Amino acid sequence: MGLLSGKTALITGAARGIGKAIALKMASEGANIAFTDLKIDELAQATEAEIAALGVKAKGYASNAANFEETHTVVEQIHKDFGSIDILVNNAGITKDTLMLRMTEAQWDAVLTVNLKSAFNFIHACAPIMMRQRGGSIINMSSVVGVSGNAGQCNYSASKAGMIGLAKSTAKELGSRGIRANCIAPGFILTDMTAQLSEEVRKQWAEQIPLRRGGTPEDVANVALFLASDLSSYVSGQVIHCCGGMNM
Repeated sequence: MGLLSGKTALITGAARGIGKAIALKMASEGANIAFTDLKIDELAQATEAEIAALGVKAKGYASNAANFEETHTVVEQIHKDFGSIDILVNNAGITKDTLMLRMTEAQWDAVLTVNLKSAFNFIHACAPIMMRQRGGSIINMSSVVGVSGNAGQCNYSASKAGMIGLAKSTAKELGSRGIRANCIAPGFILTDMTAQLSEEVRKQWAEQIPLRRGGTPEDVANVALFLASDLSSYVSGQVIHCCGGMNM
């Protein structure tokens, strides 16, 4: 029996990258997986099939996580299709990096809306379900830059810092109902996005990390599995850094 057998996990932005790795990890431990993305294209359909091949129920849903009404509609449908929502992973996110004085209002608004408002939307929609179930685990995907800040990423850093405050406040509000809320703060993770960086830039990043390597999506997925399972039943309102010691 897996760590998450009989549970349903809802993961936003999980057609690829870290979200997909989390979905596969949780499915490998018995969780049924509902995931959202802006559109369910061939890539998302392939992800759905890959998850289902692990012997669990899996379904992708087209949804704009930044839209409040659309989020509530898709959560209602997921609850109807799966019967429960035990784990919520707020993973959807974008970047629009530039120095603050060059940043447009549109760039600021887009990142704050997709990264932070989407997390509020899904927590707002899922919390009543978890309250009735008297339990649940909410995981916000933050970032080391949400703790330390980063030049050229004031919008992204602010959104990820906001996700920490959101998780901590949610943990205090919903803890009496058996609902936990935590954050993961990944560091330099080897994804399609970071693969576009030059070898020199990736080497410079690695030199700043005590473990001298970038992390993998699976490294982050392992932390998410811990926070989703009963192994972390007394962990709430916390930020776990998955960064190879980059942030201490």
